[in-house]
Amino acid sequence: SMEVEIISCLKDNYSYLVIDKGNNSACVVDPSESEPIIEVIEKKKVNLKFILNTHHHYDHVGGNEMLKKKFGAKIIGFKNDKNRIPFVDILLEDNEIWKNLNFEFKVFHIPGHTSGHICFYFYKDNIVFSGDTLFSLGCGRIFEGTYEQMYYSLNKFKELPKETKVYCGHEYTLQNSVFCATYDKDNDELNKKILEVKSKRDRNLPTIPSTIGEELACNIFLRAKNLKDFSKLRDLKDNF
Repeated sequence: SMEVEIISCLKDNYSYLVIDKGNNSACVVDPSESEPIIEVIEKKKVNLKFILNTHHHYDHVGGNEMLKKKFGAKIIGFKNDKNRIPFVDILLEDNEIWKNLNFEFKVFHIPGHTSGHICFYFYKDNIVFSGDTLFSLGCGRIFEGTYEQMYYSLNKFKELPKETKVYCGHEYTLQNSVFCATYDKDNDELNKKILEVKSKRDRNLPTIPSTIGEELACNIFLRAKNLKDFSKLRDLKDNF
């Protein structure tokens, strides 16, 4: 099975090294910058085979070129972003099941934050890499898409098994929790989760991974009953 190493990058980004312990091969998800990733690869002595990009924003692809040059890894991205993902080699379709070595995931096209955003669902490992669409206790800002697209993209996460671990693009959980608590203050599950989040941040530990089950219970954006409520919440959050 896969081991996920969380790598802090830039100010508050997370990149993820997915390591197959059986054969020491690895993929990296959303390499913001190459240096911290090279450090972990060399320390763990793994072979980087693939670079997975959820979307084209620079803080998710900044390490692509250097990692490809240094390790000969293949870069994987969404077909509609072929001109925006730097040095892309392998183009994915929505709902495609992609397999190579022991890496196996399903691709969901989840527009909203960007028009070409995707997530990687490693269904055998109960893991999803959600980029900047679903955050723990939050969701991404809508830059290129519509409220409707973002709402339906988030709904795709609701259908995943509750035990699925969620690895998102940023350490935003504590600030997201303040918004959730303001508009959902009687939610006991949320209040419990906030204590855990604060305790982790006090010790400088990641609040990631969360799970789909926790997000369904605590994330106000997943709790929105309909598109209208979701849109209102997103507006409130933008101005929070």
